[in-house]
Amino acid sequence: MPAPAWLTARPIAHRGLHDAAAGIVENTPSAAERAVQAGFAVECDVQITADGEAVVFHDFTLDRLTHGQGRVDALPASELADIPLRQTSDRITRLDAYIEAIADRVPLIVEIKSRFDGDLTLARRTAEIVRGCRARIALMSFDPDIVQALHQLAPDSPIGIVAEATYAADEWQDLPVERREELMHFLHIDRSKPQFIAWHVGDFPHPTPVVARHFGVLVLAWTVRGEEDRRLAARFADQIIFEGLDP
Repeated sequence: MPAPAWLTARPIAHRGLHDAAAGIVENTPSAAERAVQAGFAVECDVQITADGEAVVFHDFTLDRLTHGQGRVDALPASELADIPLRQTSDRITRLDAYIEAIADRVPLIVEIKSRFDGDLTLARRTAEIVRGCRARIALMSFDPDIVQALHQLAPDSPIGIVAEATYAADEWQDLPVERREELMHFLHIDRSKPQFIAWHVGDFPHPTPVVARHFGVLVLAWTVRGEEDRRLAARFADQIIFEGLDP
């Protein structure tokens, strides 16, 4: 099933339309609302909590964005909601409440974070929430195991994979070489079967997104932050996931 046209109908605000200097922090309800008011779709990230809830948060740890420390998955959602975020009065929000606040006024693209350890708890909880919503919600992950599972867990949602060309950054070095090879060369394609690809804008041009578009797979470019990124995305992608610019 091809991804729906609404997925690429408007630019997508990366983690919402955030501006920390103005007190609007990434992945908060305020950032989502600002994107909605500007007419942009919203992208957000989800992490799992100690009690199996999905919360809207990018990092695996609390340190960068909050006045707390340690792993997100070490605390239940109720305790995470009590930890102040830096530079804002917003708090860490459960995915179900985040979706309810957006209320299908714009599309939402949810990235399911993964430690590549085979744990599908977050994917299952996210799918459970999304299945109960009458909203335009797409799901994606870097992890092809999660992408594969989502086809069964959330069959009515567009399912995509987040990808790049080299997986050379430090954050990928804990993965076995054969796993990085699988990701780099899309060796998982027969089982992941993504309906769209979110491709790292700095890795255009590249055969993978070119071939994908040839076969009708939509390509989103992430994260577009400047004019050169915008030019590359205009040539090689169907829509942008952006931050820090007016698309």
